[in-house]
Amino acid sequence: MSKPPAKSRDAAKPAGMLRSSAIFAGLTLVSRFLGLARDLVITARLGTTFAGDAFYTANQFPNLFRRMFAEGAFAAAFVPEYSRRLAGEGDADADRYAADALATMAAVTVALAVACQLAMPWIMQVYSAGYMSDPAKFKLTVILTQITMPYLPCVVMASLFAGVLNARGRFVVAGLYPAIQNVVMLLAVLPQKDPIQAAYAASWAALVSGVMQAALCWWGAHRTGARIHPRHLRLTPEMRTLARRMAPGILASSTTQINLFISAILASHVAGMRVWLNVAERFYQLPLSLVGVAIGVALLPRLSTALQRKDAKDAQGGMDQAVVFGLALSLPAAAALMAMPAFLVDGLFARGNFTHQDAASSAALLFHYGWGLPAFVLIKILQPAFFARGDTRTPMIYSMISVAVNIALGVSLFYSPMGFPGIAAATSAASWITVIQMLAYLRRKRLWTPSPRAAGKIVRVAAASAGLGGAVALAAHYRPLLDAPLSGLSLGPVITVLAVCLVGGLLYPALLFAFGGVTPAEARAAFRRRKGDAALPPTDLP
Repeated sequence: MSKPPAKSRDAAKPAGMLRSSAIFAGLTLVSRFLGLARDLVITARLGTTFAGDAFYTANQFPNLFRRMFAEGAFAAAFVPEYSRRLAGEGDADADRYAADALATMAAVTVALAVACQLAMPWIMQVYSAGYMSDPAKFKLTVILTQITMPYLPCVVMASLFAGVLNARGRFVVAGLYPAIQNVVMLLAVLPQKDPIQAAYAASWAALVSGVMQAALCWWGAHRTGARIHPRHLRLTPEMRTLARRMAPGILASSTTQINLFISAILASHVAGMRVWLNVAERFYQLPLSLVGVAIGVALLPRLSTALQRKDAKDAQGGMDQAVVFGLALSLPAAAALMAMPAFLVDGLFARGNFTHQDAASSAALLFHYGWGLPAFVLIKILQPAFFARGDTRTPMIYSMISVAVNIALGVSLFYSPMGFPGIAAATSAASWITVIQMLAYLRRKRLWTPSPRAAGKIVRVAAASAGLGGAVALAAHYRPLLDAPLSGLSLGPVITVLAVCLVGGLLYPALLFAFGGVTPAEARAAFRRRKGDAALPPTDLP
């Protein structure tokens, strides 16, 4: 009598949804603060010189594909299947599947990177058309992007091994590996004084960090018992299925990235705007990663398990909990970004080659990203409701509609009296349209509608967030008074911003509890380990 396949011990470990989110978010927070330090130094060195525009183009271009492949489509298609095999067939079968996926994704991304490197002069004529009037700027942009493009296959491989780690209930390496790039780039740029040399140093550092990230994640996966080794490319039926699942997911999971790509094309026509956009994105990407991605990481496993058990009550509870907590953390961030954008950007970034006028321009973009932030987060939270049911087609359709809206609205507003802030406004509006479509579909198909209790909590969360917004707006109005005691210190504005953020961070929980958005007992219970929850892997890795 044959033995049943051995199940991985790690696959059976329970983990509460929000507890897993908290672990992941905490580790992501470390990476994001290191990223802030990195950007403070790079922005001060490069400013809005042509080297700054060139570097941020080189940094953003491969990251567009990274988000599409590593965070969205690949993770959504690969990780659930790997987890299923790990739990049902055992380590050997799951690792064989992962090895085939590694060979397939390496071949695809290496080929894409090489093709882009060879075609980069022509690609940049489209992506950075506004740079063509400055030959030196255009040439530097092409060279730097050719240097950074090989980062793509490295980070996709890192993403695969990170998915393996999460499937086995290991979150530390997967949560920390993005920090490697921030540290390496920071160390590379700090000694540089010339903007062009700093741009070259940062670009090479991005590539080196990609190799280090892949190596760390492989080591972490190997330590858990995974035996995933390079092998020759095999287009097996399993890999063809993986490709078919990825195709619609590339668009479904990457709406925000596609819209940002379109925004970047328009931004190339305004000198320094790529830098302004990067600074604004740094602020809203922090809560997006900590909230939307982290909750999405833990939500899909819970939904998948509930649907497999046909437990409609648990599926409803999981969605209610995710949306309420997602908004409880993203709405106050949105209120703060809208209430004091200039205070934040000017206080933290206005130094060196990044002027106060540059900070004001970036703040104008940040305001409009602020009211779009809850939509960015909700997209990450609502997508698992489709993915857990094997539906990638519907989100893909909504993504295409969002892209069309973003193009039409972005171009219209950019060339209107509103000017360049219209790019951010169009991205936020397009994202809200996607959220409305998702919510309407889930309601129409009776897959999910917020329960009366959840709806009431969302209203209370909104009230608490409005209170916080009013408080920080008052602080921004009286900024000269707050800055005065530290006026003699070079880091005085930074300390003031951090102090206001700290006070706001302490005030909001008090408001949240006072309005009844979340009770202290609910907050404690949400992060306790839940018995019976399968520690399945995430589908959206940072």
